[in-house]
Amino acid sequence: MKKSAVTLIFLFTQLIAFGQNELLKDVDHDGIIDTVYVDSTKYTIVCKLSTKNYNPISSKPIEILNLMSGVVGTKNGFEFFNDWMRAGYKNQFRYNTKTKKIQLIGMSRYEFGNAVNDGSGESSVNLLTGDYIGNWNYYDEDKDKLTKIPTIKAKMKFSSINLEDFGEEIYFGYSENCAELFYKHKKIRMNRR
Repeated sequence: MKKSAVTLIFLFTQLIAFGQNELLKDVDHDGIIDTVYVDSTKYTIVCKLSTKNYNPISSKPIEILNLMSGVVGTKNGFEFFNDWMRAGYKNQFRYNTKTKKIQLIGMSRYEFGNAVNDGSGESSVNLLTGDYIGNWNYYDEDKDKLTKIPTIKAKMKFSSINLEDFGEEIYFGYSENCAELFYKHKKIRMNRR
């Protein structure tokens, strides 16, 4: 009995740890299950659609891929996530019925900042509308406390990005634009003191 319980716990743990790397879902909305997974040997996101005869569609290599990454289903598609100890990001994809391709429609990121949480917060961008929203904090050394920057709302334009065009440079570009907005609004906030 004890061996059975230990075996069940082990299998359940394996499902939780590794079940995130493959998603079975009708992504292209034809009523037939498709497959999306992270290929940890090629460092890519792979999608096999029934409408494409299950031929693999792959992202560019993602060199910063780590153990805390995977894919999960969303209402209209799927999300790729990549988490580290103090930061991470998510990318939302869905099938575009006009182009017949898997399109990146949203990105989000979070950071815990340094030891005093300077630079902590989160942001997201809707690639279909260009709407960016950022909620960030900075450490005010004069007041010796963490200070919230008022919610940053801005336009951030991206050209249409399909799964086969997606790579870490997309995330890094978003991250750099996000950091520029953070420092701009941090400076504005500090000058108002």
